[in-house]
Amino acid sequence: MQLIWILLSYLSGALPLSVWIGRLAGKDIRQYGDGNPGATNVLRAAGWGWFFVALCADFSKAAVPVGLAHYVFQWQDWWLLPIALAPSLGHTFSPFLGWRGGKALATMLGAWIGLTLWELPLLMLTGLTLVNFLVGPAGWAVLLTAVPIVGYLVWRGFSAVYVAILVTQIALIIYTHLADLSQRPFFKPRRKKIKEPKP
Repeated sequence: MQLIWILLSYLSGALPLSVWIGRLAGKDIRQYGDGNPGATNVLRAAGWGWFFVALCADFSKAAVPVGLAHYVFQWQDWWLLPIALAPSLGHTFSPFLGWRGGKALATMLGAWIGLTLWELPLLMLTGLTLVNFLVGPAGWAVLLTAVPIVGYLVWRGFSAVYVAILVTQIALIIYTHLADLSQRPFFKPRRKKIKEPKP
């Protein structure tokens, strides 16, 4: 049963929902930005409304199969590792897109929704928002946010399975963000407000 669920989790992650949502909006999102078939390019191509739809869809690709495995089937052992990683692998290496895909950040967060509901996703999103405001490129912001959360899992007493899930996800994130990580990280300059002369 678990092996079948791993395959189903992979296929769920492989569904190019952001690409399909972009088509509903009349756009080919792969023609925008970095060509990534993920929610960020839905934002670039079609605006905030469609972006939130795509983001929720990408979250759900991992949250649903992982959440069912965890809360309904109550699998608590090492089977959770491949089940939680499979949607991200499907998103990154999608057979529906010629074995290419996105950067797997949304499916990573979706898997943690399935595992912890909102605890880890809220921590990750808050940290990523703050770090991304200060540090670039984006890949470095993602990495600098994710790595300390390994320590948080240990501090909170999460099992070794959860730590292993995050470590393997970080390895995949490094792979999908190699272009960013090949550049040196930098602090983003703050924009100073230019005072307009008084009339």
